[in-house]
Formats: sequence, structure tokens, C-alpha cells
Amino acid sequence: MGGVSELLEVRGVTLRFGGVTALEDVSFDVRGGEMFAVIGPNGAGKTSILNCLNCLYRPQRGSIRLEGRELVGRRPVAAAALGVARTFQNLGLFPNLDVLDNLMLGRHQRMTTGFLAGALWVGKARREEVANRQRCEEIVEMLELQPFRHSSVGTLPYGVQKRVELGRALAMDPHLLLLDEPVAGMNLEETEDIARAVLEIRAELDLAMILVEHDMRLVMDLADRVMVLDFGRVIATDEPAAVQSDQRVIEAYLGKAS
Repeated sequence: MGGVSELLEVRGVTLRFGGVTALEDVSFDVRGGEMFAVIGPNGAGKTSILNCLNCLYRPQRGSIRLEGRELVGRRPVAAAALGVARTFQNLGLFPNLDVLDNLMLGRHQRMTTGFLAGALWVGKARREEVANRQRCEEIVEMLELQPFRHSSVGTLPYGVQKRVELGRALAMDPHLLLLDEPVAGMNLEETEDIARAVLEIRAELDLAMILVEHDMRLVMDLADRVMVLDFGRVIATDEPAAVQSDQRVIEAYLGKAS
């Protein structure tokens, strides 16, 4: 690791809340175009990792570099500007807006015209709006959201809403996409829809992704490499098959008696 192909380099990240250590000396790399999964028992520190990567949390120690640029110490809006996008366990969509308008929110940081020009919708503002809507239409096609394009998001099934949230993250044109339990609470059909969507994203965009997920079948099917956390420490990082047979991982999930 540490070669020129690494998109993300995380070194020695330690995060504490008072006397509680959420992450202890966590290090890993993510390569361009890679699907990198983070798994572990409840409370292992998985979401804390994502919160550090998009600058919601600031670790007390360590370095997080995206394409050579340090993220530690920046605000979440700066992380987004540098190419970090994220979906969340709990939906943060605007239920009264339609699918296209929710996706357009992901284009906000791409807008350069001022409020007055945007309100008048002339010249550059109009061209910019049209171009950004076209990009959102492409995402609608990619995620097979065409039937819901003009539907209020709040009226849509949960699985479709999760695809809309994924689309909004993609609308930011990220370099690194963080997926925080994208199939939590879904039935089998909805899970398969998200899996297909992720595979389509990889095929079309060659986008690096970090997946935090409890569905082990999904993780093992999609991930190139898997990192396992236990009590905030890395206990294994390897290809899925190797991680599945690692005794430390088995003990962390099932207990030493297993």
C-alpha cells in the first residue's frame, strides 16, 4: 500500500469522546475505482470512520488524505467540495420535492451564478440550470428512476427513496462515495435493486466507494477488499474470502467459544 494508485490514505486515526475511544490507530488505503467495505459488530466504529472521512468528526490524532489533500481539520462542506459524497442510514431527502429537485440539491455546489441571476433565469443562470438538470436526468436513467421522475419523494416506497438518496450523492460528481448501510431495513427485492445500482455505478463511473453494511452477503458479493473493525481497532484487511475465514473475525462476530 501507499502507491501512486491510492485515492484515499488514512493513517493512524484515533478518535475519542471523553474517556471512550471510538477509533484507535486506524490505517487503510482505498484505490481508485475500488469497492472497499468496512464491517464489524455493533459499536465497532464503522460509522465513526465515515464521520471522520466527511469531516463531521475531527480525530484527535492521525491523517486522512484524499488525492494528496489533508481532510482532517476541514468542515464537511470543504470535504464535499474536494469530492467526498455520502449517503446516510436515515434518509435526509425533502419529501415534498420531486425526484429531480432532490437530485438537483446535489448540484448546488456546482452552481456559480448569484441569487438574482438565478431568480431571473436568464443568460448564464439559465444555461447552468439546463446543464445541471441534464446531469440529473442521466443519473435518473442510470438508477432506473424514470417512472418516479416527477413524483414527490415522500410518496415513494422506501427502497426507491434510498435510490434517490444515492442519486443525490452521485449528483455531486464525487471522487469518493461513502455508503452508510445502504440496504438497512430493505426486503430482498429492494436490496437487489440497490446492488444492481451500485454495480451500474461502478461500470459507468469507475468510482471509488466505501461501503459500511451489516448484510454480509451483499458485502462479500460487491467488495474488492474488506476491513474489519472491533472495538475501534482494525483486526483484518483483506479480500472477502480471506476475511471470512480469519479466526479473529469469526471470534469478533461469534465469540471465542465458536
